[in-house]
Amino acid sequence: MTIQLKIPDIACSACVNTVTQAIKSVDANATVEADKKTKIVKVQSQQSEEEIKEVIAKAGYPAA
Repeated sequence: MTIQLKIPDIACSACVNTVTQAIKSVDANATVEADKKTKIVKVQSQQSEEEIKEVIAKAGYPAA
């Protein structure tokens, strides 16, 4: 399933890395594309959208 999220707090490469690692902690095979300019994160994952949002929020980057 492909999930697209707007994450307003993504501002740098470290932010992108943190979000990517959070997603991969619940789905090691997830594909994550994050654009710090548009603040859009696209996730290809077997996990639910709610679970993805939850781990990103726990990492300090809640979805809008």
